[in-house]
Amino acid sequence: MADAAVRTSRPATNRRTPAGGAPRAPHSAAEAAEARIDIAAVENMLLGTWADTRRETREAIKDSAFWQVTGQTKEEHRERVLTQLHMLVDIDGSRRAFPAEYGGQDNNGANIAGFEELVLADPSLQIKSGVQWGLFGSAIYQLGTKTHWDRWLPAVISLELPGAFAMTETGHGSDVAAIGTTATYDPDTEEFVINTPFRGAWKDYLGNAALHGKAATVFAQLITGGVNYGVHCFFVPLRDDEGAFLPGIGGEDDGVKGGLNGIDNGRLHFDHVRVPRENLLNRYGDVAPDGSYSSDIASPGRRFFTMLGALVQGRVSLDGAATTASALALKIAVTYGNQRRQFDSGSGTDEVTLLDYGKHQRRLLPLIAQNYAQFFAHDELLTTFDGVFSGRNDTPDERENLETLAAALKPLSTWNALNTIQEAREACGGQGFLAENRLVGLHHDLDVYVTFEGDNNVLLQLVGKRLLADYARQFKGADAAALAKFAVGQTAGKVFHGAGLRQLGQAVADFGSTARSVELGLRAEQQHELLAGRVEQMVADLATALRPASKLAPAEAADLFNQHQAELIEAARAHGELLQWEAFSDGVKAIQDEGTRQVLTWLRDLFGLHLIEKHLAWYLINGRLSAQRAASVSRYIGRLCTRLRPHAQDLVDAYGLAPEHVRAPIASGAEQERQDEAREHYARLKASGDAPTSEKALQKK
Repeated sequence: MADAAVRTSRPATNRRTPAGGAPRAPHSAAEAAEARIDIAAVENMLLGTWADTRRETREAIKDSAFWQVTGQTKEEHRERVLTQLHMLVDIDGSRRAFPAEYGGQDNNGANIAGFEELVLADPSLQIKSGVQWGLFGSAIYQLGTKTHWDRWLPAVISLELPGAFAMTETGHGSDVAAIGTTATYDPDTEEFVINTPFRGAWKDYLGNAALHGKAATVFAQLITGGVNYGVHCFFVPLRDDEGAFLPGIGGEDDGVKGGLNGIDNGRLHFDHVRVPRENLLNRYGDVAPDGSYSSDIASPGRRFFTMLGALVQGRVSLDGAATTASALALKIAVTYGNQRRQFDSGSGTDEVTLLDYGKHQRRLLPLIAQNYAQFFAHDELLTTFDGVFSGRNDTPDERENLETLAAALKPLSTWNALNTIQEAREACGGQGFLAENRLVGLHHDLDVYVTFEGDNNVLLQLVGKRLLADYARQFKGADAAALAKFAVGQTAGKVFHGAGLRQLGQAVADFGSTARSVELGLRAEQQHELLAGRVEQMVADLATALRPASKLAPAEAADLFNQHQAELIEAARAHGELLQWEAFSDGVKAIQDEGTRQVLTWLRDLFGLHLIEKHLAWYLINGRLSAQRAASVSRYIGRLCTRLRPHAQDLVDAYGLAPEHVRAPIASGAEQERQDEAREHYARLKASGDAPTSEKALQKK
């Protein structure tokens, strides 16, 4: 297809071209006379495997009773969200993940999909429901056994038993293995004694802890017979029916936070609180009446990670919720940018629509591309999660893959959400700063997503370690000749791809047009080569740098690792970006409609080149791109933005968000009405002959 950015022979015909003025970018796909997307089909793709569940939830939250009310006090907001949780119970929104035996639906993927959509109503509702059923309830279900399910699950599902998930401590967040709370077994009474021996061991930031929780799943160091068997989970009652703490239990309200103030976050501490031996959630480790410990998993490390892996759904859901929240921000900003006008061309023509400015396109369109990539990647993550938790693909390898995928994608989507929402806010100017237009509130509420369910940098470090382990496996059992051959490749700077990739970067084929040359040299195959090659070289370089660690003392080895920690995290981030690009590409390949496939191919290319541009310094330093080709990347991004500008509204309309989900006055059509009113006013004034003459016009005479 001809390049839209250099199509100059066809006269502009759209209604937005002023008489005597320069042609402007078409305002819509219809005006552009280009390939168009099938909005309904793209909506189905973005909603993913559990589209029906997502639509069901979206329909439910059209009810204004689910909406966040701007300006409420934290007390009012907390009570409103608690009421909303009961409303979710009434529409069976709490049952999807639990067994049919307890009134559940045995549908793990649908559960997460529906839960994520609640971010459109109020992120506090999404997170509080996640605390109740995705953390507290899931800990009982995933870490307990049928005895525990029979005793507590029905009340958890019905919200008769609201609970807290007491893992994080003031002194230890992501380092769960080092928490200070202890659970010491007393064989004389067959009880565990739960204790927080110092202030840093207080459980902190716990939803439902400040007010509503009647019990908690408490993570503590299990000690029996004088041996610490590591972190295990215990069911601990917290409050009586009147809401008063039970003996030995105390706590504090975390108070006003930077966001999510509809959740009653609080702190808990335990002063030698006794619970029955049976309150140990003993799926992965048990203590007999005499105090002897047993587990089917002999390795303490593997046992610990297996228990935490059973709770991976929190990370999965944050990836999806952050992606949906970003879509909401982009829907608001693009809709407003397509209607708001600012500055004329200097020749007395109509003021220019914001999205017709090159900078406005550059700031928003790559974020749409990024958001689409996240939707496709998240559906793959959610499908993997459902396969494991349904039991269809529940193998150690698949669980490890799931945990790695979640740890790779959750950081990117939550960081991207903050960046996207902030850019959308700025793109809407002062209107974006008004609370009624939701962008400021969204940013506040999603801020903590980057540090809970695993700090993003810690999660990426886990991914980096997995990449290094996979890299090492390639050489396990390799003979000397194979290793020597690899070493030669290293010194030649040809880690995985040999000279071909380097030649791609250094030579630009002459097709008689620089633009054409860039396009041919940066299509899907080359994008993948550049993105994958970056990951592979970063991992290989790290492996080389860390190789001496195996011969060093532990302290020296740790110091060497610490010196390269930043590079490890950056390699993991690059790996996550590659996964998103690959998921987007797989989605594009599945599209049947020609117009839709063309537009989404441009969008996928924009995402790929946006990633390459973000890391241009690396590509230049490592000789993967020449200076000429590197400069062409940015120019080609501009060309893609021009191509995609007419499709911007279609692309955000394909999110399938109804006015009840958006709830931002500037995206409601009100701005278009204001613009139309202003234009009609000036048109009438001009037609009347009473329009004042401008001073500039007089000076020209």
